[in-house]
Amino acid sequence: MKSGAQILIEGLTEQGVDIIFGYPGGVVLPIYDELYDADIRHILVRHEQAAIHAADGYARASGKTGVCLATSGPGACNLVTGLATAYMDSIPVVAITGQVPTSLLGNDAFQESDITGITMPVTKHNYLVTDARDLKRIIREAFHIASTGRKGPVLIDLPKDVCTSMVPDVDGPDEQPRLRGYKPKYQGHSKMIQRAVDLLLQAKRPVIYAGGGVISSDASAELVALAEKMCMPVTTTLMGLGCIPTDHPLNLGMLGMHGTEYANYAITESDLLFSIGVRFDDRVTGKIEAFAPQAKIIHIDIDPAEIGKNKQPDVPIVGDAKSVLSDILKKIPESCPHPEWSEKVAMWKKNHPLRYTSDGKLHPQFVIKTLADVLGEKGIIVSEVGQNQMWTAQWFKFTRPRQWISSGGLGTMGYGFPASMGVHFACPDQPVFVLAGDGSFQMNIQELGTVAQYNIPVKVIVLNNQYLGMVRQWQQLFYERRYSYTELPEVHFERIAKAYGIEAATVRNASDVEAAIRTALAHPGPYVLDVRVEREENVFPMVPAGANISEMIVGHHTEHEEE
Repeated sequence: MKSGAQILIEGLTEQGVDIIFGYPGGVVLPIYDELYDADIRHILVRHEQAAIHAADGYARASGKTGVCLATSGPGACNLVTGLATAYMDSIPVVAITGQVPTSLLGNDAFQESDITGITMPVTKHNYLVTDARDLKRIIREAFHIASTGRKGPVLIDLPKDVCTSMVPDVDGPDEQPRLRGYKPKYQGHSKMIQRAVDLLLQAKRPVIYAGGGVISSDASAELVALAEKMCMPVTTTLMGLGCIPTDHPLNLGMLGMHGTEYANYAITESDLLFSIGVRFDDRVTGKIEAFAPQAKIIHIDIDPAEIGKNKQPDVPIVGDAKSVLSDILKKIPESCPHPEWSEKVAMWKKNHPLRYTSDGKLHPQFVIKTLADVLGEKGIIVSEVGQNQMWTAQWFKFTRPRQWISSGGLGTMGYGFPASMGVHFACPDQPVFVLAGDGSFQMNIQELGTVAQYNIPVKVIVLNNQYLGMVRQWQQLFYERRYSYTELPEVHFERIAKAYGIEAATVRNASDVEAAIRTALAHPGPYVLDVRVEREENVFPMVPAGANISEMIVGHHTEHEEE
């Protein structure tokens, strides 16, 4: 006989789980008692939202499924934002929540919440377990659902009496679950693949538009091979950064609202848009009817619901990006250069580089460029959300997939710092840097306690401008500089970090940035750099809401250009 809690731990071990991020509470004490002797490491966070973000960061960096654990009621509810974050970005996470005993369900018992009902819109699937004998099967199904097809979060809700009940050790066959109605399609349709090849060979101005699906399917090598074979420029979404190296001659960087000018121009003038693992979301497309107006569209996605949702493709291909790209590559007979198109794209890159004011002051773009130069090909970059995120996406030089970790679809402030903890445990040999704004860093600043307790060597660079910077930028450009509730009081992050026993420094001059980054990098534990950047620096280019992506505000600069 075994308890439900014992079966849970055995099931997690069977799935290869070696780390859980969580916070204990009354109804999950049976689980925590089993964890005491388990070969699974538990990281005690300071807030449940940090647990789900850390599990999410672990999943993004490793490609595995992240796991978090919370108690019932408020503990479970504190996971909701993180579940929505993972759901929007298709990240495999299994969240385990405690629940009041089954006899009290629906009675408004102490710390009861209908967490399966609450999270139904933001999980790929969820379970309320009422019989411990079902638990081993449910664990297998949850990990299978989270990690296959279009990946996403799954929640398992465990009433306390299910955890404590003793049941026979019934163990079904250790095989891939067979779920009625759930059969992700990995192979693309052969006729659609041939149609895509025909369009590729006919195109004169093709562009690849690559998203997070390329990263999820580990299809970066196939993407680069196709781009090189077809001489196609590549532009990526925020989630697709790293699928092609930043310095690759075919890389146009990010497109959309804060994308490069040359990426947006190339999309607008393309005659074929080869779209892989993307959502055609509003931050990318701008005015949707004017997006790629001259282009035939090929759309590859493992989720059939995404195809045609926002933009109708000429060639829809449901399937895994790696599989479909491999099949297409086999059918391309030889390299297909487009000299006139390549020359035009090269001209745009030369004439419209990313740029910022070069006046000796401390600009955030300079900080990110310096960090990229110091790290070279090392390191994993995690961002918060806001101006810090866009500047990092624009100016850091990514060399590989899973080097860039950020909340894309939901845009969750407070995500980056706790996510970095999971990133470290996924890739302990890589330096991990967090780029944060002072607003977003304060949303989960309590996790300084977690990184101090476990000596998690993440390095935080706070681009401190004493504003909610992205909102302030919109107020400046579109609301006549009426800064309504976006100015923040000065915070001395160095003092706060040191109160937790964490080394820290404050940087006020551009000439001190490189040395400060090198000091942080060399330090064996966590480190916080409070960098006092220009307060009213803006992110450019910028596409105003409702405009075409070719209608960009580019700002006015004494220019320092990208290399």
